[in-house]
Amino acid sequence: MAARRPLQGANVQSPADWTPILHQHHRMTTDTTHQKLLDQLQQLEDELRGQSLWSAVAPSPEAMASTMPFMYDTLKLQQWLQWVFLPRLRAVIEAGGQLPCQSHVHPLAEHEWSQPVEFDKRQLLALLQGIDDTLNQCGLTPPDATSSH
Repeated sequence: MAARRPLQGANVQSPADWTPILHQHHRMTTDTTHQKLLDQLQQLEDELRGQSLWSAVAPSPEAMASTMPFMYDTLKLQQWLQWVFLPRLRAVIEAGGQLPCQSHVHPLAEHEWSQPVEFDKRQLLALLQGIDDTLNQCGLTPPDATSSH
């Protein structure tokens, strides 16, 4: 077997020269993921509205002050989606912040809506699964948050 020759030529870059390219790729990937997630969140909102699960009246301050996971002691799941989940994820994206690397809202919804409900849960569950899948990809940290400069 012949020995490998090093690449030669003016266009060859050293790995140190790749850093801006990698950051640019990461930024493009993050931007793409953020846009995908924003689209998914809008679809979820549209579905909640379309099924008359969107409320014009905010929960009481007491209900919103719950410290229980998903505020399950004070809110229905669809209320939590509207008043907590959607606004918080949108705020993180708009601020360019780090998205959670784990999301398990779909299994919670599946459990919560396992009994007969007065709405069609199939599309809502499919949308929540898509959002979970997007968030569970991890590695969505903005480049500045991981760089040491």
